[in-house]
Amino acid sequence: MVVFMQSSVTTLTATSEENASSESVARGEKASFFAGGMLIVVAIAVAKFLLHFYFNNRYDYFRDEFDYVACGKHLAWGYVDQPPLIPVLIRICTAVFGDSLRSIRLIPAVASSALLVLTAMITRELGGRRFALVLSAVTVLIAPMYLSDGSLLTTNCLEPLLWMGCAYFAILAVKRDQPRNWLWFGVIAGIGLQEKYSIAVMGFGVVVGLLLTEQRRVFANKWIWLGGLSALLIFLPNLIWNVQNHFPFVELMHNIKADGRDVVLSPLQYFVQDALLLHPFTAPVWIAGVIALLVARRFQPYRFLGWCFVTAFTVFVALHGKNYYLAPIYPMLLAAGAVVIEDGIERVQKSWLKGVTLRVLFISGACLAPVVVPVLPIEGFVWFLGKLPFKVPASEHSHVRAAIPQHYADQFGWHEIVEETAVAYNKLAPAERRGCAIFAQDYGQAGAIDFFGPRYGLPPALSGHQTYFLWGPRGYSGNCMIVLDDTPEVLAQLFDSVEYVGTSQDNAYALEREIPVYICRGAKFGDLEKLWPRLKKWR
Repeated sequence: MVVFMQSSVTTLTATSEENASSESVARGEKASFFAGGMLIVVAIAVAKFLLHFYFNNRYDYFRDEFDYVACGKHLAWGYVDQPPLIPVLIRICTAVFGDSLRSIRLIPAVASSALLVLTAMITRELGGRRFALVLSAVTVLIAPMYLSDGSLLTTNCLEPLLWMGCAYFAILAVKRDQPRNWLWFGVIAGIGLQEKYSIAVMGFGVVVGLLLTEQRRVFANKWIWLGGLSALLIFLPNLIWNVQNHFPFVELMHNIKADGRDVVLSPLQYFVQDALLLHPFTAPVWIAGVIALLVARRFQPYRFLGWCFVTAFTVFVALHGKNYYLAPIYPMLLAAGAVVIEDGIERVQKSWLKGVTLRVLFISGACLAPVVVPVLPIEGFVWFLGKLPFKVPASEHSHVRAAIPQHYADQFGWHEIVEETAVAYNKLAPAERRGCAIFAQDYGQAGAIDFFGPRYGLPPALSGHQTYFLWGPRGYSGNCMIVLDDTPEVLAQLFDSVEYVGTSQDNAYALEREIPVYICRGAKFGDLEKLWPRLKKWR
């Protein structure tokens, strides 16, 4: 991969033939998709995919991945903490490829690599030539946030691709005077709403940007309204589900804010942490992109995208959103900034700066990659973490206690929890096991039991956390329960007999460590169905 990158840099330093072909593309002349540097971009994207595919099984399953797999087995139009798209996709992926780590993380690896190509496509539409295309792709390649998106299955993994799909069709609609592209904008936005609700902020930002610029005239055209209608129709099944279930996601967000769980950032802190998530060395590129979109004459038709960023940044800061909530918007800024930097280098006629710029980005990106891609054994990563000149920011207060960043810490400790639960289950008489439920405190514990439990003969777990609450007690009486991570004092109020079985073996890297396990018999609360509303935990 390093040899390939070096050869790409060398290729880019030759400019005569390069400029002729790429300028042809910029003028809109008929050319192959792979002309003007796009072939190099695709090759880098393939290398990125192979990087993820190789290393994505280095540690273990991530907490949220258990949740998506569990939700995929209970298909619905919505869930407490997410729309349905990711559970549907993981249901298909596991059915076709199995449930190995590489299979579960195939979706993020593909989506993250496709984002790189889409960013270069946006760069080309904004007038970029070969160097700008490759520069924008490289900045996406090395950004820790997008590397993380390719390494874990989360609702973040598709977000940047969907946000930039919207940006791409918005640019086409304006640049080519083809209003029908607003319909595709709406289709992608609707799909995005079925993946994560925060794409609504992108849509709101685009509307504000259009109203603040000369592009407000698009609202007189039917196609932008048809695009909005398309988004609504695609989103409608999930909206109906939310109405029928009294908007659980809204309740969840309210409870999280009330608990003060998230780290609240000032505007400056938000800006600095986003710069870190995008890699400090890419900051000049995307900052140049923001400024250019807002003030440069050549980007006047796309000024609405600059105002879109300003609007989205303001919304997330005002709502105390987590530092990575705005990450999906930056590829379009990197694209605009790459065009500006390419023009600046060619204006001063210092073509050697192209090779130097790319080499610096590659090297600096490789230096930070272990923070988000498990290229090192865990012991080596802990050593590496201690050598970093900064501390990896935490988005929640509870994550601070972990020995390693949360996105790694939540890949450890699950086997130990399931094994101790199996010890408790095996202590039961065979007749007693049939009616004994396993109750976990959160979807991570419950999901790990559902995922690993069958190999130990364990039944699916119950929990009051997030969507597990909606699945209810599933016919269990509650007269015999194995309960994880509670206290004897609380359990004694609910059961006649509380037997401590043991504590899961400590894993120094895990966020959830030393989880106690109890066997509880003789329910004092009657039937579990009656107790269930009190077990609801949406936070």
